[in-house]
Amino acid sequence: MPLLYEAVDDTAHVQIDGEQTIYTAADLSALWLPRLGATPRMEVDLSQITEIDGAGLQLLLMALREAPKAGTQLTLTGRSQAVNETLELCNLQA
Repeated sequence: MPLLYEAVDDTAHVQIDGEQTIYTAADLSALWLPRLGATPRMEVDLSQITEIDGAGLQLLLMALREAPKAGTQLTLTGRSQAVNETLELCNLQA
């Protein structure tokens, strides 16, 4: 569950690799959420997520909720098949 983070100018580029599940959510949260607010914009690439469950989805929704409070515009890019299937299952594909 590596989290790749690179800040370029005023945008942070984040890539989550591997599982985003109950087994990785706490570690991912500790690495990701404190960085909200560090830059005005954050782009999160979801194309390398191989599995996402309810805990992973909850973390994603929490980041989307907390980013504006921290002053960061959060954009999700590159959804993997696993992410698309989970969002579709939960009727959140928009």
